[in-house]
Amino acid sequence: MSDPAPERTSPLHAVHSQLGASFTDFAGWQMPVRYTSDLAEHAAVRTAAGLFDLSHMAEILVYGREAGPFLDAALAGKLSAIDLMQAKYSLLLTETGGILDDVVVYRLGDTTFLVVANAGNREAAAAALTERSADFEVTVDDQSDDYALIAVQGPNSRAILEQTAGITEVGVPLDELKYYRATDAFFEGVPLLVARTGYTGEDGFELYLRTTAAVSLWRALEAAGEDQGLVPAGLASRDTLRLEAGMPLYGHELGTDTQPAQAGLGRVVALSKESDFVGRSAVEAGPADNARVLVGLVADGRRAGRAGYSIVSDGAVVGTVTSGALSPTLGHPIMMAYVDPTLAEPGTELAVDVRGTSIPATVTPLPFYRRKK
Repeated sequence: MSDPAPERTSPLHAVHSQLGASFTDFAGWQMPVRYTSDLAEHAAVRTAAGLFDLSHMAEILVYGREAGPFLDAALAGKLSAIDLMQAKYSLLLTETGGILDDVVVYRLGDTTFLVVANAGNREAAAAALTERSADFEVTVDDQSDDYALIAVQGPNSRAILEQTAGITEVGVPLDELKYYRATDAFFEGVPLLVARTGYTGEDGFELYLRTTAAVSLWRALEAAGEDQGLVPAGLASRDTLRLEAGMPLYGHELGTDTQPAQAGLGRVVALSKESDFVGRSAVEAGPADNARVLVGLVADGRRAGRAGYSIVSDGAVVGTVTSGALSPTLGHPIMMAYVDPTLAEPGTELAVDVRGTSIPATVTPLPFYRRKK
């Protein structure tokens, strides 16, 4: 038997330890799950700001004369059409239309793109892109080990970044940077990519830079956010935040056995583009008529169904919970689940089997929470 792969650690691991973080294994990485309490960190992001280490995410650079057409063929979206410094959410599909990974793609230049993949799918995504590049004049370069990724999320995030010492030469003022756009900058002389996307349902920014500068940037952000309510936040709060925002998580709502239409992501697939792409025929054919679809569920009380719990109607199992929690913001249980398509209409009354107890639940549109703008 071969030895197990060594656990990876973030370039900020020592900082997290000093802050008293509890760690968990996530896709082979030791990452902070919490620093103080899940509820406190969740609330800080909703009311002020949270500081996240996302350095486990994968950064794959794609460049070359045919980079745009290549990504059109490799991914479900039309990436060749996005503007310079624009970001686009897209899907890496299998030949059978299943979701190999969901990614965010940034156009950094006319022929240069950055594909950000999930940590657990780094090798699979890089391998698929490399294999699909064979017929194109393009280079696929996995640079994940060279990059750190820090996110500031919450209503005070812009003010914190604007006050952060060491961030200079920001190409687009942050108050003018639109959602799903990015701008170049520097931090203490190190190139910095500032993106305005997010996975929490709040305003926020992602900061990409070389690992050697990660600790200095984290400390500078902490200092700038000291009077803005900024707190370090772990993966537990990130999960409840993204669940409230109705955002899917790979391995829970998304996987190779799920087509985009089932997950409510049919709009992400650009069937109007002229070029062929991996999975196109399967997506055009669509999932089976009885294939389950993703819905939101709300319940009363304090008990929420967790991933794997059964959804029941008239005594029959009609679905499965993929994510669930007692919503810290809303105060009641919320869940995402795949159910039979005939039961997906909002207002449909179902039940969740919570360890042998039947909990009434109602189908509701996603997301559960929307921030006030």
